Amino acid sequence: MFKIAAAITFFLSSTLAGPVQSRSIDSTTFANLQLFEQFAAAAYCPGNNNITKGGTKLSCPLSNNCPLVEADDVTTVYEFENSLLTDVTGYVAVDNTRSLTVLAFRGSESVRNFLADADFPTVPTDICSGCEADQGFYNSWLEARTDVTSALHSAAAANPSYKVVVVGHSLGGAIAAIAAAEIRDQGTDADLYTYGQPRIGGSTISSYITNQNKGGNFRVTHYDDPVPRLPPLLLGFVHISPEYYIDTGNYVPVTAADIKELTGSINLLGNAGNIGDGVDLDAHGWYFNNISSCDTSDSLEFKRAVISG
Repeated sequence: MFKIAAAITFFLSSTLAGPVQSRSIDSTTFANLQLFEQFAAAAYCPGNNNITKGGTKLSCPLSNNCPLVEADDVTTVYEFENSLLTDVTGYVAVDNTRSLTVLAFRGSESVRNFLADADFPTVPTDICSGCEADQGFYNSWLEARTDVTSALHSAAAANPSYKVVVVGHSLGGAIAAIAAAEIRDQGTDADLYTYGQPRIGGSTISSYITNQNKGGNFRVTHYDDPVPRLPPLLLGFVHISPEYYIDTGNYVPVTAADIKELTGSINLLGNAGNIGDGVDLDAHGWYFNNISSCDTSDSLEFKRAVISG
């Protein structure tokens, strides 16, 4: 067994795209990772995504897990949910306290979401020549793209000095990565913050998004969370770089010292190299706090059953 594991490790190490580096994060990065995790958490709360015209003050009344967002002057300008094929759900909001325009996507909650999660074949995208993405993730973005980009560009035009940020957890993180890439290609600077994001495609699209120069990428993983290891490497999927790896257990506070910035599309010093003990979906739910606790469905247990086989 050890020889097999060593062989797999050698193979994966030989396929790393670019130099592998590890470094600590500064206090500003840590504060931003905490803040945008709470914007991603707010996407799970039904009251933040069920009024198309917006006007909702963002809050997390069922879970109390977005106090930083609730303390700010944050109002939605567009909300979306229950799309026909993929149930892509989220909001566009303006934070007048921090001068931000935020696009957030909810993670998996419905059967249609889980079908999108499991739709692994890749399809061509409009992002770049040769850029193919996971079909389920890309179709989720396509269902929302027209109205979401219109609302986002309108909000950005009304607040030209505000930074645009795209966020999401789990499935929402995958959709956010694709959305951010297209938004940047349209000429808008946009930072990307994802939490527990699955891989969205192969080396062409992942390298392209990694190297876009119109915004930073902050892909956060937690210990042995199984979702960022899907779809599997053996199908040719790799990640956007860098990774911000939280190396602590579940249900404990996270400090800046617990997070390492790792580069490379495959980096065994982070989540990809931490197989852990079975399917630890509690790790998938714990990013600074219980990120999806505003979700009142049984989606986490359903996901646990699917991944466990």
